[in-house]
Amino acid sequence: MGKISNFFFKLFKKKSVDKPWLDYYSREERSIKFTKKSIYDYMVDEVGNDLDYIALNYFENRISYNDFFRNINTCARALREFGVKEKDVVTICLPNMPEAIYVFYACNKIGAVADIIHPLSSPEQVKFYLNESKSRFLFLVDFNYDKMKEAIADTLVYKTILVSPKESMPFGLNLGYTLTRSIRTKKPSFSDTAYMSWKKFMSYGLSSLREYHAKMNSDDLALILHSGGTTGTPKGIMISNYSFNAIAQQSAVNVIDVRPKDKIVTVLPIFHGFGLGICIHTPICLKVETILMPEYDAGRFYKIWKNDKPHVILGVPTLWEGMMSNKKFDDVDMSQLKYIISGGDSLSIQAETRINNFLHKHGAKVNILKGYGMTESVAATAYTFPGTNEPGSIGIPMVGNTYKICDPDTMEELPFGEEGEICVNGPTLMMGYLNNEEETNNVIKIHKDGERWLHTGDIGYISPSGVVYFTSRLKRMIVVSGFNVYPSMIEKVISKHDSVSKVCVVGIPHPYKMHVPKAFIVLKAGVEPSNKLKKELKDLCSKELAVYSVPKEFEFRDSLPITLYNKINYKLLEEEEIRKLESKK
Repeated sequence: MGKISNFFFKLFKKKSVDKPWLDYYSREERSIKFTKKSIYDYMVDEVGNDLDYIALNYFENRISYNDFFRNINTCARALREFGVKEKDVVTICLPNMPEAIYVFYACNKIGAVADIIHPLSSPEQVKFYLNESKSRFLFLVDFNYDKMKEAIADTLVYKTILVSPKESMPFGLNLGYTLTRSIRTKKPSFSDTAYMSWKKFMSYGLSSLREYHAKMNSDDLALILHSGGTTGTPKGIMISNYSFNAIAQQSAVNVIDVRPKDKIVTVLPIFHGFGLGICIHTPICLKVETILMPEYDAGRFYKIWKNDKPHVILGVPTLWEGMMSNKKFDDVDMSQLKYIISGGDSLSIQAETRINNFLHKHGAKVNILKGYGMTESVAATAYTFPGTNEPGSIGIPMVGNTYKICDPDTMEELPFGEEGEICVNGPTLMMGYLNNEEETNNVIKIHKDGERWLHTGDIGYISPSGVVYFTSRLKRMIVVSGFNVYPSMIEKVISKHDSVSKVCVVGIPHPYKMHVPKAFIVLKAGVEPSNKLKKELKDLCSKELAVYSVPKEFEFRDSLPITLYNKINYKLLEEEEIRKLESKK
């Protein structure tokens, strides 16, 4: 039963007073049963016998489900040949490429745990991740070998498989990559048995006659992802088979118009819950052709839109800004688009309006949708769809999830419309942080109802109709003379100015107010910084904000620092200001 066909059901059914968002779901959707299968088994069963459908598209190399399963099974046999057992940790440090996905599902098939980390992590970070998880088997993108070899030597890893981005490229691109990039990539010596090529590794699986299929429980650890680490030491996030499959089942409800053989562009990285859970596992289970981008390339992104005509695209706000500023997109027809979804960071009302105008100008019949979530709950926990896509909102809880707003100090639940900390309960909650019970207990708390609730560290409220609004980050709160100031509120006001492209507000030390806000601003192309513009921004803030929320300073910059997770690194800006103050003492 689709959203439109539910009209009479919604019209005559009893209203859900305590969980009003349930009124947006059909009876079947509300009674969803989350699978207790392993990740691999669920995926295989959902694909069924449609093995001739296209699973992956990598630089126009279209890989059928038949070849997809064959490569997963070969990889699984090879892992077993090298002694990888159930519950062993296998680390994947690769970009969005077919080999990374083969390894992920192969690990699950044999009962191993996949530990996925950012391929652009520093050597110290990689060493930390490997030692934290006690991983002994590593898949590493080959161009990182020289940078990572010393770090790997200080871990328990006994075998590293070097994988080149060219492995699954068509012949012409493979040759071109070899001549331009691969030939310059440093490689280990032939006598170094700690390293092996992907082809050599897979040859062990091809020659093996042993098939192994572990019987994993739904609550077994299946996956380790990692937090952004902008506020301290990165934390490993433990995710079960049950939780990871649940996000795919929830997402399928929210993209009800998607059909087998539709196409999705996956540019969000697999080391992120959003990328792996919603942009890989979900479309593969829905038999959707998944177009992989190992890195963002404006030219190729345009060609995919032009030639492949995708039906679904998910990304972060910076992706949409880049798309709208690319003149090549002037001739792109987007009429086939079914869903365009933004997540990973908040989307201002102004940006949302600009994107929708851009979409409609290019023939799209849809508006941009928003998702909200965090890796501690695999990916999204709330999502918008027609009827819930109110400007500035983050949608309603995904089916099976429950939201409530709590007082950050007392944990008491607050009424609809009142701001507090967003707390989430549902099937996708993490098992906990790896080797860190204290931090786990800081974010997963048992409430009076006896349930585990994720305290997100975000401030927001729920409208009486059940739609959720995010307003600010709890951890980014600035206390100015005893008053609470939320940077995102200031950023929202400054973003209204036509000259502003990006903005980040942080708290900087003040001799008697303790801290005051400072705004770092990137202007749109062609706009020059000036004192006149600073005054306009200050006047705008004075008009819409309390006096203590108006930034003390406005600084124009050519760019803002970003984290490995493509978010503005406000922590780095804070540290710069502290160092600047100390140098004046």
